[in-house]
Amino acid sequence: MGLLDNQIPKHIAIIMDGNGRWAKKRFLPRIAGHKKGVDTIKQITIRANELGVQLLTVYAFSTENWGRPKDEVNFLMKLPKEFFASFVPQLIENNIKVELIGDLSVLPEETQTVLQRAMDQTAHCTGLILNFALNYGSRREIVEAVQSVARRVQAGEIQADAIDEAAIESALATAKFGALAAPDLLIRTSGEQRLSNFLLWQVAYSEFYFTDTLWPDFTAEDFDRAIEVYQSRQRRFGKV
Repeated sequence: MGLLDNQIPKHIAIIMDGNGRWAKKRFLPRIAGHKKGVDTIKQITIRANELGVQLLTVYAFSTENWGRPKDEVNFLMKLPKEFFASFVPQLIENNIKVELIGDLSVLPEETQTVLQRAMDQTAHCTGLILNFALNYGSRREIVEAVQSVARRVQAGEIQADAIDEAAIESALATAKFGALAAPDLLIRTSGEQRLSNFLLWQVAYSEFYFTDTLWPDFTAEDFDRAIEVYQSRQRRFGKV
């Protein structure tokens, strides 16, 4: 069965899991898995763009990932430089725009510069948005959104009784994506079946797709298969 062009998810979010296990299976250091995983991001981004996906959010580094071995964290902080150096021309050629969510202020200065440059260089692009969740944690995002709304109440801008879902959503990191903020489809690789503090508010009615395939082995065909499964489901959003 082929993909239905009129039912392509507008926003797909991916928990890219399994880089470390991919490397371990091959008796390689964990960083080799991360390096290979970067190639997969490129491949899936191009495929998502071809299919007409409008927003692709990838969970690149969580607020909890700082607890990993120092060498691994240092390597992950340097990865964006290599990634964007080779990929930005292709992104521009394919009209793909880079965006970010998460707290970038605590990242190494060089990493921040590389990320900002990638956003600046692709700011004019109007096709797929490739959104990296970097130093991102959903609970922190929700806490900061609530604090933001509380400050508005404190300032007398709104009444406490007027706080609704829209007020919270407008203060989340994904608010800048407007109607695309909530993923239609969430994919997690490597066989794990949990959210790991990723887009907890936004995935309330997303379809979930779990696969045992490790992220470095995840192909464009696997991506198509996830969308095919998504298209076979009936989304009711709590209704009949």
